[in-house]
Amino acid sequence: MKSIKVLDAKGLACPMPIVKTKKAMEEIETGQVLEVHTTDKGAKNDLTAWAKPRGHKLLKHEDENEVIKFRIKKG
Repeated sequence: MKSIKVLDAKGLACPMPIVKTKKAMEEIETGQVLEVHTTDKGAKNDLTAWAKPRGHKLLKHEDENEVIKFRIKKG
């Protein structure tokens, strides 16, 4: 599934990756995918905990050269 939007949250500390992700999710349609790039190690737990109760689905996350990339499908 192709990402509709890529959010660059590299270099931002908690809670900013979540704040930026929330805003970016408001800009896409239900069913579309947001890709988030961050260097915040706590983002794995934070984004997982944030997405599920809001009906979003964390499709995958991967570490690549100290950047964590998430793909989140808007619910």
